[in-house]
Amino acid sequence: MDETQGRRRGLDAARPVAPREPLPSATAAGPDLFDRVFGNGDITVIRHGVRARLVEAGFDGDRLEAFVLAINEIITNVVLHAGGRGRVVVSVSGQSVWCTITDSGPGIPADHQRPPEVPDAFDVGGRGIWLAYRLCDEVTMATGPIGTTIGLRMVRAGAHTTSDLVKGVSSTG
Repeated sequence: MDETQGRRRGLDAARPVAPREPLPSATAAGPDLFDRVFGNGDITVIRHGVRARLVEAGFDGDRLEAFVLAINEIITNVVLHAGGRGRVVVSVSGQSVWCTITDSGPGIPADHQRPPEVPDAFDVGGRGIWLAYRLCDEVTMATGPIGTTIGLRMVRAGAHTTSDLVKGVSSTG
């Protein structure tokens, strides 16, 4: 599978993601850091590839590792629950890094479309989305019968978001 640079195409470009901060476009933020279709055998390759590109872009530390873990959990969910194939696109916009993961699965059931509660200690599964919400600064979801797009955002360590400045909170990592 080839790694491609550039904007989202086809049906993936039409799927809405409703973030509070606009997703980067190829013209505003330059080409995507990482854009790849993946399947069952690609989870480790994707994790290492995303991490390497983020390091090259200047991301590091615990926030980098947390973001890579969240991405890994969501692509694993795609493989296990959404038909086994998807697409991951990572790009930087200002002080944020965005990851959009798209699949063509049957959609996420309504009872799983809200931030989940802490999974019980002995539950099998159910931690992927929970971890993403716990690790990322923002998680968005657009889902329906033709697929799902999950958006993950992480603010660069030390950067301030508009909501942080209003609340008087500092982003550190």
